[in-house]
Amino acid sequence: MIPEWFQVFVGLEAEAAELRSYDAELVPGLLQTADYYRAYISTAPNASSEEEVDRKIEFRQARQQRITGTDPLQLWAIMNEAALRRPVGGRATMKAQIAHLSAISERPNITLQVLPFAAGPHPAMDGGFVVLGFPEAADPDVIYLENQIGSLYIEEPAAIERYNLVFNHLRAKALDPDQTRSLLAQVSKEM
Repeated sequence: MIPEWFQVFVGLEAEAAELRSYDAELVPGLLQTADYYRAYISTAPNASSEEEVDRKIEFRQARQQRITGTDPLQLWAIMNEAALRRPVGGRATMKAQIAHLSAISERPNITLQVLPFAAGPHPAMDGGFVVLGFPEAADPDVIYLENQIGSLYIEEPAAIERYNLVFNHLRAKALDPDQTRSLLAQVSKEM
């Protein structure tokens, strides 16, 4: 059910204390509603059976307990404005997804920012990434990059430093959390 390359990520995510991510096209996976995720995965060229889709959704929802359960993961998610404006699953699905983002962004362990179109060019225009941070200082960050057929895990100190620098640039260009919630409300009204 879960590809081997993704099982590694799930294990790292379970051990991580913090996760910093940038997503260009999609709402971050840990923040997706079931209907949004269902609509997204149904677009795959080799669509899964309904049972497989249901299992993927259940697995995603179980992973989401890392940000809502006891001793939650610290999540700092930056997403491009395109992820809010691209209608995944139709109007009702997007309105529910945006309402979910607004509500979950109030949690003390979650920082959500939107990188608006008005921010112009930025250093992550070549794609999204995740930085996993671990509770032990001896465990360095791990960079996770995903594509259609697999993933890449980066542990070299120079690369980690570069991705952390890129994340800090995105954080500075993105709307702050309050401005993000205002944009979420505006986008919801426009739908």
